[in-house]
Amino acid sequence: MPMTPREMISLLKKNGFETISQNGSHVKMRNPKTGRQTIIPYHSKSLKKGLEQEILKQAGLK
Repeated sequence: MPMTPREMISLLKKNGFETISQNGSHVKMRNPKTGRQTIIPYHSKSLKKGLEQEILKQAGLK
């Protein structure tokens, strides 16, 4: 089942990511230990499967 942006942000925070900034409908997050960075679109709908996988890949969680 696809995740919502809120669930994705929560997952990333549990894995050491911090919110750097929010510009419009996008949240920019970075892990200070690894230096990995990703951007999450913030809206009320679920993330598409491909986008969800790409965010996890960028974060080093997949």
